[in-house]
Amino acid sequence: MLRHLRYILAVLLPLLVLSSVKAQINISGTVLDSTKINYVENVRVVSTGGMFAITDSLGRYSILAGENDSLVFYYNNKPTQKFAVRAIPDPARFDISLRIPIKGKYHVMNEVIVFSKSHKQDSLENREAYADIFDYKKPGLSTSITPGGGVGADVDELINIFRFKRNKRLRAFQQRLEMQEQEKYIDYRFNKLFVKRITGLSGQLLDSFMVWYRPNYEFVRNSDELVFNQYILNAFYQFQKLYTIPPAKKEDE
Repeated sequence: MLRHLRYILAVLLPLLVLSSVKAQINISGTVLDSTKINYVENVRVVSTGGMFAITDSLGRYSILAGENDSLVFYYNNKPTQKFAVRAIPDPARFDISLRIPIKGKYHVMNEVIVFSKSHKQDSLENREAYADIFDYKKPGLSTSITPGGGVGADVDELINIFRFKRNKRLRAFQQRLEMQEQEKYIDYRFNKLFVKRITGLSGQLLDSFMVWYRPNYEFVRNSDELVFNQYILNAFYQFQKLYTIPPAKKEDE
């Protein structure tokens, strides 16, 4: 077993050293839908060298890749073809169009915002799309059963223990996704429409209140509707001591 481990390390370490010294190219661009008009958010960009990136709300991404790597774009867990880095004419503007139509997240109708998805649906879809990242666990020693019935160390897990950069990158990616999910949940409960209904604030005063009294994730997650509403009221009473709030205008004025 020890001889087998030494052989794995002897093969693996030179490969890791070689891969770390390869020239890295920064590739950036925009992902659009089939109409080439709408931006596609939360597209996962993966290089065969192990780097990850996610498109933002404007469909933009930026990723480092080696000259011999290829890029694959994943949307709803469905991959595109591989794009060889060597064949990309302009790494600074590598835009692609997915063969899917995308509808806007919000639809404006008579000044009323209609959400196309609930927060729970959006969160579940995000968890499903990035299941391998959310479920990532730090590799450790584990056993596997050979075809002959013997028990030995899991070679894949053993190799992954020494892939320090990969493990650090995956963990950082996981933490970023978890943080984004928490921020979206805060936005879902602590939104302007809800706060305005309780406080009567609007305009710049409402904007300032939203920044000053934005609650943290732990409080939002653990508070029921009554506690959460009382928090906003208490914050509003304190806010009134800091700012002079003009009286609300009557509807017939």
